[in-house]
Amino acid sequence: MQVIIPLAGKGTRLRPHTHLVPKPLLKVAGRPVMDWVMDRLGGLDIEELIFITGHLKEQVEAYARSRYATPSRFIEQQVQDGTAGAINLARPFVHGPVLIIFVDTVFEADLSLVNRTDADGIIWAREVEDYQRFGVVVTDRDGYMTKIVEKPSTPISKLANIGLYYIRDVERLWRGIDAVLAAPANKGEYYLTDAFQWMIERGARILTAEVGGWYDCGKLDTFLETNEILLRKGAARRRDFPGVTIHDPVLIEDGVTIERSTIGPNVTIEAGTRVSGSTVANAIIGRDAVISDATLDRSMLGNRVAISKVTGSASLGDDAEVTGR
Repeated sequence: MQVIIPLAGKGTRLRPHTHLVPKPLLKVAGRPVMDWVMDRLGGLDIEELIFITGHLKEQVEAYARSRYATPSRFIEQQVQDGTAGAINLARPFVHGPVLIIFVDTVFEADLSLVNRTDADGIIWAREVEDYQRFGVVVTDRDGYMTKIVEKPSTPISKLANIGLYYIRDVERLWRGIDAVLAAPANKGEYYLTDAFQWMIERGARILTAEVGGWYDCGKLDTFLETNEILLRKGAARRRDFPGVTIHDPVLIEDGVTIERSTIGPNVTIEAGTRVSGSTVANAIIGRDAVISDATLDRSMLGNRVAISKVTGSASLGDDAEVTGR
C-alpha cells in the first residue's frame, strides 16, 4: 500500500509561522505534527510515502528523508487549486490501494481496518458538537457514506470529516477526480470529497469509521489545545529549577534555563530557551528563545524569539523580537 500525504491543497491558518516552517513540521508537545501522524502507520505494510508539498518542498524533503525509513517521493503542487488537484498529482505513481492523510491533525485510529474491510474505501470521522465548522459525513444504517455536506446549518450529521481516507478502488477515484476537475470549481477550488461523492453516486461503498481521538493543529487555539492533550496523554516531561514554580503538565527539554518564574500548566519549552522573571501558561515555545519579565498565556513562539515586558498572548514566528514598556 502507498500513502499520499498532501501538505498542500488546503488553506494555511497559522500564518505567523508557516511562511518559514511548513505546517506539518511545526512542533506540538515537543515533536513535529507529522511525526505524531507517522506513528499511526506502525504495523501497516507501507511501500512508499508520496508527499504533495507546497513552496517549502525542500524543507519537507530534507526532514522526511532524514527521519523516515520508508521510501519517499516528493511532488510540488505549484498551482493551489484544491485537494482534488493535489491528490491528482500522485496519479502517475500510484499502482494500488492508497491511504490519504492530510497532516494538520493528530488522530487516534485503528488503521489496520484497511486489512479487514471489503469496502471500496474508508473515510474516518469524529462526532463533534460544533458540526457547523466542518464538512460532515452522512451515513446509511450500515455505516456507509451517502454524502458529505460542507458546514451544514442544520444537524444533518455530527460526524466531522477529519481528512483521513483509504481508497481500495483507485481507478474509480481517478475517474471521480477527472469529473471534479472538468466541472466548475466549487468556491474557487476542486475538492477531493466531491470525487468521493461522484464515486458513491456510481455505486462505490465507502465505509465510515470513527476515530478514537482527533486533535486539530490547524489554528492557534486548537494547536494549543492539542499540545495540552498530548502532554496529559504522556508527552509531558518536568524539570525543576530553584525558585521556579511548575504547574503540570509541562514538557521542558534539556538545555532550558528558567529562573524566578512560574511555568504551566500546558507549556512546552524547547532546548536552549531562557526564561527569567516571567509567568508562562498554555504555550508552545521554540528553541533558543529568550523570555524576560513577561506574562504570557495562550501563546506560540517560534525559534530564537526574544520577548520582554509583554503581558498577554502572542503568536510570533522565528527570530521575532518584541519589547513592551
